[in-house]
Amino acid sequence: MAERIVTRRDLIRLGAAVLPAALASGCAWDGGEFLRPKLIAFSRVNDWLSERLFSPTRLARNYPASARSASMPSYFISDSVPMVEDDSRWSLPVGGLVKTPIRFSREMLQALPSITYTAKHHCVEGWTSVATWTGVPVSTIARMVTPTADARYLRFDSFDNDYFNGWDIASAMHPQTILAYAFNDQPLGPDHGAPLRLYSPVKLGYKMTKYLSGITFTAQRPGGYWEDQGYPWFGGI
Repeated sequence: MAERIVTRRDLIRLGAAVLPAALASGCAWDGGEFLRPKLIAFSRVNDWLSERLFSPTRLARNYPASARSASMPSYFISDSVPMVEDDSRWSLPVGGLVKTPIRFSREMLQALPSITYTAKHHCVEGWTSVATWTGVPVSTIARMVTPTADARYLRFDSFDNDYFNGWDIASAMHPQTILAYAFNDQPLGPDHGAPLRLYSPVKLGYKMTKYLSGITFTAQRPGGYWEDQGYPWFGGI
């Protein structure tokens, strides 16, 4: 096979790609067979640095409700809006490396202390939207199930065509990382991930798993639907 010559266009593209979120850009170009391994390697280094530089106490800005955007795009990967067949029977199992696995019903979650904030959502495609979210901090759920000392990551599963994400435990325990069941002071709708979704203003949108079907504490770093295709794993803002 003939050796490929790197063109000026390749270098320009590579320069754009090495920006923090470049592998998750909206365009389809991923560097091709010649550059893709280099871009993925850079992404892994970026993930490693981001995870270690992450501040577990730095809070994203809380906006006034008057700053809400007129609308927020919805996103799912199934052919149609994912919905549970019987919403009253939906539940969320939380297990893995924990001392007390618990299956939470909607009523159990909504009876727990909740937080509400209005934050700016950042999509990897470049758009932003300000909205209000209400839910239970993931740290509250963690205290109830008591992770073991080996638990370093969480896997969030979805019934949206088996979509899933992996998070480091520090990001998951951030004060603003919640299991959201309300959007703009109304019950979460199917278009935005009902009956429950992960939300945090310290992450890019593709990290916020919608249509939650389970949470697992694990010692190994899970991948993710988009992350396994080359998107940055950490996905921080």
